[in-house]
Amino acid sequence: MLISRSTWRKVMVTAAAAVGFALLYEVTALDSRFAAHQAELRQDTATPEPGARLRFTATAYCKGTTTKSGVNVRSGIAAADPALLPVGSVVRVESLGEQWDGIYTILDTGPKVQGRHIDIYIWSCHEALELGRRRMALTVLRLGWNPQTSKASLVERLFKQREASKPVRVAAPPPATVPTPEQPAPLPRDPNWD
Repeated sequence: MLISRSTWRKVMVTAAAAVGFALLYEVTALDSRFAAHQAELRQDTATPEPGARLRFTATAYCKGTTTKSGVNVRSGIAAADPALLPVGSVVRVESLGEQWDGIYTILDTGPKVQGRHIDIYIWSCHEALELGRRRMALTVLRLGWNPQTSKASLVERLFKQREASKPVRVAAPPPATVPTPEQPAPLPRDPNWD
């Protein structure tokens, strides 16, 4: 009743409500920005483990004949810091561009490949220079040579779920044995044969 008599009071209540809604909206927007910033920090500081999606810097190299693991250089090979991605690790590289995205095996190291840096082997030196230095997303599929450190693929997980849901079959008892005819009695020994 008090508000309805004065236009001045109506304007003040409306302005206060508008400021309150604006502040409430800002609080929500700040929280979502904070969560996005925290997710980016996790990608930049998380330790590599199977299934982790991380941010790395990528460059390319085109020279060399043999990698640190002893394998000849070829497409699909990359160099990384062995403290983060040991030799034998398998990674999926994304956001570099269609021609360079894909799955790479870490088979090389180098003195300039330190920290969150990956160096991809590209046969053409012109393409390697074209790639330059770029930020990219990397998903760890396996750490090192040990297959136990691999992330289970979707197909493997579905297969295991299906096997777990199958009913267990109880083995049937072995068939009854059929009686065999008696063996003939052995012949008596002849003492003259000895």
